[in-house]
Amino acid sequence: MRINCPLCGHRDIREFYYLGAEDYLVRPAEGDLEATHEYLHVRKNPDGLTKDVWQHEAGCRAWLLVERNTATHEVLTVELIKPKKDILL
Repeated sequence: MRINCPLCGHRDIREFYYLGAEDYLVRPAEGDLEATHEYLHVRKNPDGLTKDVWQHEAGCRAWLLVERNTATHEVLTVELIKPKKDILL
């Protein structure tokens, strides 16, 4: 699988670190232990279209939102999570 990094171009999947599904960006309210447990330890494993958070670890280190099909490994869209000026290299 290849991901088209908006800053570096097409790269092999081995250059990227997978963080989790898009909903990982939405943290639970402080003090809600059940929601925090779900957030940290319970992950979905969908078959089909997903939006996931990846980091281009071996390249520009940008955080990306990648829309892909888990059944076919097709990458549909890739976008920066933060504007380029906010990314720490």
